[in-house]
Amino acid sequence: MKTAIITGITGQDGAYLAALLCQKDYKVVGLIRSYHTINRKGLKYLGIQDEVELVECDLADLSQVMATIKEYKPDEIYNLAAQSSVSLSFRQPIGTIQFNVVSVLNILEALRMLDSPAKFYQASSSEVFGDSELPIKETTYINPISPYSISKASAHWITKNYRESYGLFGCSGFLFNHESYLRSENFFVKKVILQAIKIKKGHAETLEVGNIDIKRDFGWAPKYVEAMYLMLQQDHPDDYLICSNRSVTLRSVIECVFKELDVSIDRLVIDEKLFRPTEIEDIYGDNSKSKIQLGWTYDLSFYDVLKTLIQEEMANGKD
Repeated sequence: MKTAIITGITGQDGAYLAALLCQKDYKVVGLIRSYHTINRKGLKYLGIQDEVELVECDLADLSQVMATIKEYKPDEIYNLAAQSSVSLSFRQPIGTIQFNVVSVLNILEALRMLDSPAKFYQASSSEVFGDSELPIKETTYINPISPYSISKASAHWITKNYRESYGLFGCSGFLFNHESYLRSENFFVKKVILQAIKIKKGHAETLEVGNIDIKRDFGWAPKYVEAMYLMLQQDHPDDYLICSNRSVTLRSVIECVFKELDVSIDRLVIDEKLFRPTEIEDIYGDNSKSKIQLGWTYDLSFYDVLKTLIQEEMANGKD
């Protein structure tokens, strides 16, 4: 039986990845900050709360990271823990950059010092590319334009440096936006769906948004975690884009959700106060490398994903 450590296991990707690894008969160890503040919602929703072992570990403390790796001797480590909100990173740049960089550095340094053979996956982001020539590819120039993307670019370069300098098996997955029922409520698509449902039920009057004429490459989270797993099954480490190959406007996402829920578009309010200081106008990636080298498949339309998300929210929501 292989052992996998997942940081950020209580988040959307962590829960779906844990479920995938449990299906493949892994021993799954999830690292959490504290037993007192843990949110088991995602693990319970997927029915795996009793199949994973949760362990307290402060990723900002190298000694704790080393002790954990030494005890569990993992075959694979998936680092998904991060402050992952772009908007919040503008309000909390120091905390975002400190945690997102130091946590990665501590894991890699622990692997190096312990001479561990564990394969390491680093969750990177499409945000690191900023406004670049489209479609984004693995060879595209990295140009971060937010504190969050700066932290993710740094974490990627650290992973690459440990791979090239110390021979560690380290991969970075540049994931584009990906959604599911387990997505946190501070993310755009989730907020739109929840607020539209409130409007439909008479519990809210309007949906207030910022710039919705920008375009994003959206996907389905359960499929994206499959690519994470596949990266660590390869003989040699590399970096990959995980995306849908197309972008859609945020406006079209709202229109689709409102249409599905029979909510009038008149309930949409654009507030310039919600605009970000800097913004990527359009971004989408080329997933050819992931499909060819990893054997990963993806052919979902995001509008079909939206319909699934709405149905799941309606089925699990409360009046």
